[in-house]
Amino acid sequence: MTNFTNFADLASFIAASRDNDDASRNYGAAFIEHSEMAKLSIVEAPEALDMPDPEQVRAAVDMMMQTMFDVLRDTRMEAYAADLAWGFANSFHVVAKRIEGREDDAAKALGELARHYDPSEIYATELEDTQLLCQTLQGCREAMECMRDHAAEAYRVETGKPFSPVKGSRVSSALSASMIDARDYLAGRARTRREQFAPDGPVVIFSGGQVWEDHDLLYKGLDRIKTRIPEMILATTAQAKGCDAIAHAWAAARGVKVIQFRLDRSQGNRAAFVRNDRLVNLKPVEAVICEGSGIQMNLAQKLRQAGVPLHVVKLDQQRPAPHSSQRMARRG
Repeated sequence: MTNFTNFADLASFIAASRDNDDASRNYGAAFIEHSEMAKLSIVEAPEALDMPDPEQVRAAVDMMMQTMFDVLRDTRMEAYAADLAWGFANSFHVVAKRIEGREDDAAKALGELARHYDPSEIYATELEDTQLLCQTLQGCREAMECMRDHAAEAYRVETGKPFSPVKGSRVSSALSASMIDARDYLAGRARTRREQFAPDGPVVIFSGGQVWEDHDLLYKGLDRIKTRIPEMILATTAQAKGCDAIAHAWAAARGVKVIQFRLDRSQGNRAAFVRNDRLVNLKPVEAVICEGSGIQMNLAQKLRQAGVPLHVVKLDQQRPAPHSSQRMARRG
């Protein structure tokens, strides 16, 4: 067994042995420096700070999650390992949301500046600083989300359960270069947000009941679909546990975009059926419906009527959940 005394050596070993690993690609894409300078507060001056090395961060998350299970395994505290690991993954989620809130505030300030153009040098400096703050926060959020997804996948592998948290512009001669950059940034950010609700890509619908144990069955089925449709976008009925939660964990591990269709409570008792209609209106290329309630049956019927290729997964197709020792043998 190879021993390491620092993260740099461990990261180099991982990089050499897992060049084609999805996690490496995800970290490489998330830990991008959008600018040579960084700005984490509107009152602080920009600094020449680098992003952390993505492979070292990946190794740190791996080590943190795995060590917690290893040191408690076969002890009287083994039952608490999953709770502690969930807390680690959730802490990444909470911090990512906190960064996102600051990013939203900075983007609003940038929008206000962009709408009230002033040719002064003071205005140009403030605009550039606010844009740099937005870009820095965006990069930090994306990196934190990548760490969260990695920790969530480690949690799933160890526990057999998916992690679920607590809940270019046309140039006007009157505009400076700073103003053009700011508008481009806001436009790009708006496009990213819009794509969450109006995706550009083949949609695969997924829905199922809130009681489900065999996550491997669903993972393998979704993997087969992704092999056929690499650019797929997953649209779900947004339930926090059961089949939908497993599908969300799969999407996070595979880097698949997810659209969560929550209930529109203004529709009263019809809310679930209205949601089903909206899902069918996405014109999906394929669908997976797991046995659940009459809501899933209604959605399956509407998809079949629309001619959508449909995979129905029944409750009795599940295998019993493996014990922790079996999961360890599979990891080894």
